[in-house]
Amino acid sequence: MGVAQTSVGSVVSRRSLSARLLWLTVGIVLLAEVLIFLPSLGRARVVWLTNHAIQAHIAALAAAAAPHGALDRRVAEDLLRLSGTDMVEVQMPGEAPLTLVGPGKVTANATVDLRSESALNSVVEAIRGILTGSDRRLMVISQSVLRPGALVRMVVPERTLIADLRRYGRHIAGLSMMIAGITGALLYLVLLALLVRPMQRITSSIAAFRADPEFTVPLDPARLTLLPDDEIAVAGRELAAMQRELRGALWRNARLAALGTTVAKVSHDLRGILSPALLTADRLESHADPAVRKAGEMVASAVQRATEIVRRTLDFAREGPPPLSPGRFNLSRLIEDAADAVSLVNPGFAVDNRVGARIEVEVDRDQFHRVLSNLLRNAAEAGASEVRLRAVRPQGGEDGPLVLELADDGPGLPAAVQASLFRPFTQGGRPGGTGLGLAIARDLMRAHGGDIDLAGTGPDGTLFRLTFLPAGRLVGAGAAERVVAR
Repeated sequence: MGVAQTSVGSVVSRRSLSARLLWLTVGIVLLAEVLIFLPSLGRARVVWLTNHAIQAHIAALAAAAAPHGALDRRVAEDLLRLSGTDMVEVQMPGEAPLTLVGPGKVTANATVDLRSESALNSVVEAIRGILTGSDRRLMVISQSVLRPGALVRMVVPERTLIADLRRYGRHIAGLSMMIAGITGALLYLVLLALLVRPMQRITSSIAAFRADPEFTVPLDPARLTLLPDDEIAVAGRELAAMQRELRGALWRNARLAALGTTVAKVSHDLRGILSPALLTADRLESHADPAVRKAGEMVASAVQRATEIVRRTLDFAREGPPPLSPGRFNLSRLIEDAADAVSLVNPGFAVDNRVGARIEVEVDRDQFHRVLSNLLRNAAEAGASEVRLRAVRPQGGEDGPLVLELADDGPGLPAAVQASLFRPFTQGGRPGGTGLGLAIARDLMRAHGGDIDLAGTGPDGTLFRLTFLPAGRLVGAGAAERVVAR
């Protein structure tokens, strides 16, 4: 158990689902932030240029308000510096353009017309500028927001725009990382509590149960997850139920193995003890006194029942399916042989054999005789007076499986025993039974590749179906069919 837990812990540490979820969450949040950041970067570029156009318009208006239209050179340079431009020209409808130019020649390397620039182009230009760090001068043309109809032309150094965009990008990147980290951590904690920890408990329980299934305590579904009705809670309840059932089955098998060993050791001695009693009973049956003969019959019957119980218990406890010697036999004739054997010890019990006279099956004759005898004997001992047998093909056609139906007119099976009808040592509603007849019959049918099922039961009787799998092939028409059950 310790080894299993150590291996599980190492797997979790190397391939932690919680760590993967954390990084996946952070990555998704960052991807979302990138998809949001790119349009915002283009928008920041447009806002920067628009604000500078407003400042340039204000600078041009200040220059136009100078006394006598003359503006000191230092004042002009200060206005251009404060507006962040190298040249400004404002054209208002019906008026002469207002121009503000610094010393020296101003030449633009590129033109940006904000009136027609698209959002995609703004994003592309912003990214290009941040990546290349160009030192161009841009001629920017924009509608003025201060006066309707006014057109502003200005020349700005692109390096100033790029520097502001990089600061904006670093700010957004830091904010995005913080949001991604907080979101990822919160989601990580939620998933850790609701998904990862329950999965780790399930995995640990499975590994521990695999290492020692007989003595490992099954998973406790009540302590598995915080949500009582989610999918993990349902999986936990199903796993716990499976573990309990499997542990119970292992305990039953262990007890059966011990029982088989014990029965195998004492069966020889018990038969030796019963043989003299049977010989004595035979002598008593030939006695002249009727009372003595009756006592002899009772003793012989008791000894035979005891011998049969030992034999059936030993056969069932034998490890693995019984060895088979299959051959092709007439199904109707097999039924007649089993019916004769059961009718000898059950006077008044009738078998209505409606199976086609030419249907053949490939089975082990002795083992299949045991299957039929067990079913017929159970029906007789349960109170049925008649059993009807017929062979059908539920799916139709030549390739469909052959099903042998056995319907009796007994009182039916109690509801309490129907669920465990084919389990060994389960009483089938009749006193004195060993609970092995149907369990042995199912094992023998499955050893042949078929199966046996309870099709229905009630006050009007019980119906069993014996299925021969896989389906065989037809050798004739109508009732002349051969079915091979391998």
